Amino acid sequence: MATLTVWKFDSADAADEASRTLQDLAKQNLITVHDAATVSWPSDRKKPKTRQLSNTTAAGALGGSFWGLLFGLIFFVPLLGAAIGAATGALAGSLADVGIDDSFINKIRDRVTPGTSALFVMSSDAVMDKVQDAFAGNQPSELLFTNLSTEQENALRQVFED
Repeated sequence: MATLTVWKFDSADAADEASRTLQDLAKQNLITVHDAATVSWPSDRKKPKTRQLSNTTAAGALGGSFWGLLFGLIFFVPLLGAAIGAATGALAGSLADVGIDDSFINKIRDRVTPGTSALFVMSSDAVMDKVQDAFAGNQPSELLFTNLSTEQENALRQVFED
């Protein structure tokens, strides 16, 4: 079973620092990272900056299309026109089928705002107490997550296969 975890931070650069912590945790086999991305939103910007962390050729990577769609739904859909909005609405429905529903998307949209950042991680096999302790040094303000069943994870991968 995979987990989509979102660590939200109170500064625009903290997610990049946390991504280094995540890489260290993975090297220690305390978490299996399938894919990850950061969102950094300086307070003087209208839109956040996103960056995928994993190599998209790695086994299990979902790829930029997944992160692009997810971030589009979270941060940019209100800015898009009706035609594009309808198309993304259909895609959002398919994400709901794999455990990423409107409630989760809205929760992230409400919390990741200008002046903050977030680390998005698709992972499994996490030793949660060790992971939480490691991120405590990065001072996350909030942990949001959604668990995906094996079937949901496989469906998600199938939707975003190249």
